[in-house]
Amino acid sequence: MEVVLKNLKKKDFEVIKSLAKALGFEIEKKEEQSPYNPEFVKKILDAQKEIEEGKGTKMTLEELDALWK
Repeated sequence: MEVVLKNLKKKDFEVIKSLAKALGFEIEKKEEQSPYNPEFVKKILDAQKEIEEGKGTKMTLEELDALWK
């Protein structure tokens, strides 16, 4: 049988781990992984930071529309 515990606090994990060890259970800890590519996330966060620093370019809707023509 497999049991999955989610949203477990670190302090509670130690208690559960001790209890499981005392009962002879096997503990396997897996961290949740983001479904997003870490390089992609970094690019997005860097771009957001640049915009906050005023390094972005403002465009009107007309200018944006002209890019597609």
